[in-house]
Amino acid sequence: MSNEYRKIVEKADWAVEASGLVKTFGDNHAVDGVDLQVPTGSIYGVLGPNGAGKTTTIRMLATLLRPDAGSAKIFGYDVAKDPQIVRQLIGVTGQYASVDEALSATENLVIFSRLLGLSRQESKRKAEELLEEFGLTEAAKRPLKNFSGGMRRRLDLAASLIAQPPLIFLDEPTTGLDPRTRNQMWDTIRRLVKSGSTVLLTTQYLQEADELADRIAVIDHGRVVAEGTVDELKGSIGTSSLHLSIQHTQDMQDARRIVEQVLKVQSAASPEGGKITAPMAHADRVTDLLIALREQGIQLAELSVQKPTLDEVFLTITGEGVKEDKQEKEGIA
Repeated sequence: MSNEYRKIVEKADWAVEASGLVKTFGDNHAVDGVDLQVPTGSIYGVLGPNGAGKTTTIRMLATLLRPDAGSAKIFGYDVAKDPQIVRQLIGVTGQYASVDEALSATENLVIFSRLLGLSRQESKRKAEELLEEFGLTEAAKRPLKNFSGGMRRRLDLAASLIAQPPLIFLDEPTTGLDPRTRNQMWDTIRRLVKSGSTVLLTTQYLQEADELADRIAVIDHGRVVAEGTVDELKGSIGTSSLHLSIQHTQDMQDARRIVEQVLKVQSAASPEGGKITAPMAHADRVTDLLIALREQGIQLAELSVQKPTLDEVFLTITGEGVKEDKQEKEGIA
């Protein structure tokens, strides 16, 4: 990155500013008016159910798709009017590794470096630095066909950092990784931000968003339906969360109706497990609820009041949960 761009990045309050982004594919409104503001130097998480429009949003911000409507700026540069400048300010890592399995890790990174204009000597030095950073030095000469999934994802992320971009888009960077490798990736992402980068990541792992993100946008049906810090999002559905397990599943409908009447909130139900969850602003309402359920002859298997989790926030806002270890099949959406 040139000194000219570096000065602009350092002065920018926002790494990403998007307003009313729209993208349609036939009758499918993949993105339907997305607004985003990503502070410079932060980790910003984007959550959403399958097909919510997360990947399409990333592709528009990264100049890979042209918006049908709306606008977006990267460090003040318009993605539609200044795409060449924007591409010098960003790195993109997708859901699947963009590496050549016929080559070694070193050879892959050297080729990517050469394509970015580095000399042969600079490319070799950069490859060595990145392989060490991502714990791949011992496997540097090994054919990629012998790499594990986690090693390939780390190499893919390393390749996206060759130009040391100030903004990095990570589209589900840890999908399919085992917990230990995922934790290693989290540490790497944190180091990137400490070294001055801004990270915008989409994820289907709620724990990942909880662990990493300074702020989170929840996207559903192509729109941002909630935005804030993890604590703000949790607080938006109540200071506490009620969990009920009903003894007899045929009582679920009546139990849920009573919960909503007494607590005056909307609830979420899992009929197959006989479970009901609901936000609860005042824990002392539990007594009123228990009395109402007993009067209707509804027996409980279990009851607890807990602080809300990000999963419950997601369930309440979107009406469906994020399923762990299931790869998102958004395609173009």
